[in-house]
Order: sequence, then C-alpha cells, then structure tokens
Amino acid sequence: MDIQIAEYVRFITLALIPFMLAITVHEYSHGLSAYMLGDDTAKRAGRLTLNPLSHIDPLGILFLLVTRLFGWAKPVPVNFGRLEKNSKYGPAIVSFAGPFSNLLLAIISAVVLHFVSNIEVARGSVAMKILVPVVGMLSLSVRINIALFVFNLLPIPPLDGGRIVQSLLPYNQAVAFSKIERYGFIILIVLFLTRTIDAIIIPIIRFFLQILL
Repeated sequence: MDIQIAEYVRFITLALIPFMLAITVHEYSHGLSAYMLGDDTAKRAGRLTLNPLSHIDPLGILFLLVTRLFGWAKPVPVNFGRLEKNSKYGPAIVSFAGPFSNLLLAIISAVVLHFVSNIEVARGSVAMKILVPVVGMLSLSVRINIALFVFNLLPIPPLDGGRIVQSLLPYNQAVAFSKIERYGFIILIVLFLTRTIDAIIIPIIRFFLQILL
C-alpha cells in the first residue's frame, strides 16, 4: 500500500505541470483563434492569457487525480455569432484550435524527450537527479496532451468534437444535434463508468503514443 501511495504521489508531482500547461494552452488557443476571427469575448473576460490560474477548474483537476489521464479547464467564453472573418467555418476552427494545440504540445514534448533521453550523465550525479524528473514530465506531457487531443474530438457536445460536428451540419440538423449538449456530461459519465470510452479512444491514444514514444 505504501508503494502504491508513493507511486501515486510521484505521478501527481510529475503530472501537475504538464497538465496545467496542456489545459492552459488548450483554452488560450480557443480564445486566440476566436479573437483572430473577430470575437474579443475571451479577451474582455480576461481569459486570453497563458496564466493557468485564469483557466483552472477544480473539478477538472480532481478528474485528473482520479483517472490519471483526463481533465479539463474552465471553457473560454466565445461568441460564435461574432466570428465575422469566417462565419461559416469559424466555430469549427475555434473548436479545433484547442485539441490541435494539444497535438502540437505532444509532438514538441516528444521531440524534447528524445533529445533529453540521449544525454549521457553519470549515475547518481546532480544532472541525473534533474534529468530523471524532467524525462518523467515530458513523457507524461506527451500522454496527457494526446489523451486531451483524442478525448476532446469525441463528437459529443459540449466537447470540441461535438461543436465541430454541429458547426458543419445544415442548420436544422445542427439545431437538433445541439439539444444533445444538455445531456453531454451525463453521457460522458456513463461512457466512463461502463468503460465504453476506453474501448473507443484508448486504441487511438496508443496509436499516437507508438508514433511519438
């Protein structure tokens, strides 16, 4: 039991920074893409920032502590009706910007991880004591960002994938599809409890991890 607790504490210690960076960049990317397309709602709300304190959702962090893989931040406010520069595909662009930023972070983390892993240092040296946790954080950064990338693209509103699908559907179908959002969180909880979500996304996550790691 003590070993399990120690491993869990080690995981939390190493995962916290990569997770905070992942959700911060994710939400910032939503806000920035919306701003570039004409909507300054996120900026006026003080959310167009890379300060993680502006994006933290305690429940999202708690979910990370439980699942050791998934979590979320407070959604950045976006007024899709103000996306004047691309009113047709703007919502899809803004929605995809978040998951895409996680994919980029995963790739960058993987590149840095491969570089750092090839550095030769003496066993027990100060450099070794620094590199070991850095390697652990980079590895977790790849895993967390890929998990967020895949999870958020599930076609279930209010996830980004659901908003992408909704924005690409004809108006009547989009209105009908949007009604699912009120049940979205319940659907996700059921998928997690029945482990259905594992069967859906874990193979996809493993596919990306095999390429990057």
